[in-house]
Amino acid sequence: MNRLTLALDVMGGDFGPRITIPASLQALEQDPMLDIMLFGDSRIMSPYLANIPHHLRQRISLHHCERVVKNQQGLSHALRHSKGSSMRLAIEAVRDKRAQACVSGGDTAVLMGLAKVLLQPLAGIQRPALVSNIPTIDGKQSIMLDLGANIDCSAETLMQFAQMGAIFAENSFNLVYPRVALLNIGIEELKGLKNIRDAAALIQQQTQLNYIGYIEGNYLLNGHADVIVCDGFAGNIALKTLEGTAKNIFGLLKNRNARPSWIKSGLKKLLVPCGKYLLKKYAGQLSQFNPDKYNGASLLGLTAVVVKSHGSANQAAFLYAIRQAAWQVRSDIPNKILAGLEKK
Repeated sequence: MNRLTLALDVMGGDFGPRITIPASLQALEQDPMLDIMLFGDSRIMSPYLANIPHHLRQRISLHHCERVVKNQQGLSHALRHSKGSSMRLAIEAVRDKRAQACVSGGDTAVLMGLAKVLLQPLAGIQRPALVSNIPTIDGKQSIMLDLGANIDCSAETLMQFAQMGAIFAENSFNLVYPRVALLNIGIEELKGLKNIRDAAALIQQQTQLNYIGYIEGNYLLNGHADVIVCDGFAGNIALKTLEGTAKNIFGLLKNRNARPSWIKSGLKKLLVPCGKYLLKKYAGQLSQFNPDKYNGASLLGLTAVVVKSHGSANQAAFLYAIRQAAWQVRSDIPNKILAGLEKK
């Protein structure tokens, strides 16, 4: 295992250091070859680092910055006023080769904008895409892109997403010829928007891609495709719908108080033991649908690794984002994508 350094935007997300620092410490405990650069307000960070063991503290470097970039007045304003912010300084550490990857739970659009400017897309890539693994009912995984970085996508951009996604799936799942599908409102060739139909025609011409056609939203978790391609608008809605559904189901099974008021008391008496039985018997199968295990969407198509954590991520979820960043660096994902695109 290679030694590496990750730059973390400690202030990003809804909870900031309260989540990001404990997750960072847990990552250091689990990965002895990992060093971490923490970017944030040292006055807020310091209490969370006060009593940690020396063997962990010596692998952490603190970088004070009082500013946190926010996207409350538009993207262009946020980018212009990002200098000195925890997010920007973390990305600059990657640009300057002081770190090999960046992890942030900050605003997606700002993270994408700064990463494109400071790190640059790979040669030939029009737009980097936000990609993440999603679970399937057969116990395996698929990947899906784009998940919100690009709202409007041309047919050519969707084709590039398919190419990058296939390379990512090959390395993530050790596949030789991953199945690629386009998310659409039907499986018939004439269904959907023009850019999706045009993308299908372009992807079909790429003989190195195993294109299997359109996939509908109700089959996203069925393992029908290894790579699911869509624009960021549809992808973000689909992903958050899946995550929200999973969390609500877990809540209904686990928490008596989470059940809706329309469930009558008699039905509650039946559901509570049934829910506990299902959780106990199928704990392993159900746990794979826990959204925390898939936190950490990557900006695919950049010259370096940037991982976007959910803003609402808890400690376990942020830890998964850190692990994802470390895996991509050690797997040399950016260079493998570049090499794969050059072959195509």
